[in-house]
Amino acid sequence: MPERVLFTPAALDEDWGQQILARVQSLNLPIEELSQNRLKGLRGESERDTYNIAKRTLAVVTAPPSSFKLSPIPPSADWQFHLAEGCPAHCQYCYLAGSLSGPPVIRVFANLPQILENLANYEQQGETTSYEVSCYTDPLGIEHLTGSLAECIRYFGTRPNAYLRWVSKFDAVDGLLDLPHNGHTRCRMSVNAAPISGKLEGGTASIASRLDALRRLALPQERGGGGYPVGLVIAPIMPINDWQMHYSYLFDQINEALDFDCNLTFELISHRFTPGSKEVLQTWYPQSKLEMDEAKRSIKRNKFGGTKYVYGKDIMKALRCFFESEISRRFPNAEILYWT
Repeated sequence: MPERVLFTPAALDEDWGQQILARVQSLNLPIEELSQNRLKGLRGESERDTYNIAKRTLAVVTAPPSSFKLSPIPPSADWQFHLAEGCPAHCQYCYLAGSLSGPPVIRVFANLPQILENLANYEQQGETTSYEVSCYTDPLGIEHLTGSLAECIRYFGTRPNAYLRWVSKFDAVDGLLDLPHNGHTRCRMSVNAAPISGKLEGGTASIASRLDALRRLALPQERGGGGYPVGLVIAPIMPINDWQMHYSYLFDQINEALDFDCNLTFELISHRFTPGSKEVLQTWYPQSKLEMDEAKRSIKRNKFGGTKYVYGKDIMKALRCFFESEISRRFPNAEILYWT
């Protein structure tokens, strides 16, 4: 629950903005209606203060015109779009650090109907098109405040060749189970080994709760579930002490939660960081024990000249072999979408 909710005038002019306003009012949260379409008062005396202020603030705004020009997001999906920017979780390896400018306030977009309407412009006649909506937020973590994820699922349920993908570290899925998704939404949970999740993923649901939520999403509707295609994003994978034992236990938990036939995929993402993200994360979490030692990493450059620090070739090979063999052995009908 945010400590305060800000609404810009433009957001209140939108029907969806009024719907979010009604939700927030029903939760008795402090509401501020701003006099202009700019957010102010989010900075503290230090970067850590700014982080704390911003993370406790929900700002309902309108998506700028630039968000209507979609970007490809391989290997996750064909395109990404956004119903919000910013996340309520406190993951010490946060992938948004350095990706979004300004304080990490959670910005929710009130012009969602126009955002969804724009997606049809990116569909190719007769071809399937996939869209990722979790790049800049955890949509389930703010769903009780917005209702926007359910609206996206309903929309994709009406599109014959378009498919939605979202991922979360939260577990409040009850409101999604009865939606008419028509198999066009894949619901995924981000999970990790217990020492990583327990120490580095503050403010999130436990792994057991996430897996129980995924079970309910995947169960057939006649058994009280959502009947969705589902997936697991194991990220960020780290070669911590006794990593094989800890990740084997994670697979035991997954096995127990998904002990029935379901449409299941895996996405495997090793830990990496950039110089910019390291700098931001160290101001947000100055006491963090997250390993970000460039001397222990290999450099990976992209075509735009950007630099990432990844694990060395031998470590990556050992990690990949372990995960691929465990998944093929335990979940022979599941598909591994990618390793990165």
